[in-house]
Amino acid sequence: MSAPTGARRHLVSLLVENRAGVLARIAGLFSRRGFNIFSLAVAPTEDERFSRVSIVVDLESATLDQVLAQLDKLVNVVAINELRPEDAHEAELLLATVAGDTEARAALVDASTRFGGRVLEVGEETLTVQLAGPPAVLDEFEALARTLRIVGLQRTGTIGLPKLGAPR
Repeated sequence: MSAPTGARRHLVSLLVENRAGVLARIAGLFSRRGFNIFSLAVAPTEDERFSRVSIVVDLESATLDQVLAQLDKLVNVVAINELRPEDAHEAELLLATVAGDTEARAALVDASTRFGGRVLEVGEETLTVQLAGPPAVLDEFEALARTLRIVGLQRTGTIGLPKLGAPR
């Protein structure tokens, strides 16, 4: 499933204190307002006191402003950035196990190489590949993989950091 496009898709990056319950409070805020989180990724930063939460939401801009204002009120949120695609480096990880005949799997190996991926495992009837890159590239690869029989597919969700010199 690809991310929403256009003015409704927003990648919000939060720097939060690395404490128990912070993610539950953030998710609760979205839940109380009935907003769907399209993807969510959380990991520690270079400073072990903080974690970065990357959330992709599908909201109108006016509603996003309200959500950002509410997030800003959460005690454990240290910083908030909306990362617009033109101002950020975005990436995501995709793992896919696909079944197909030898010819179809060879075509998928070729495609994964062109998309910057790598083959993790080759079975008698299946192939597992890994790709990392911008969400749009993974969307293209996923569409190609769907022409075969997908046995398993997992995407991590979008993460991002501002480009150097981008507004923060």
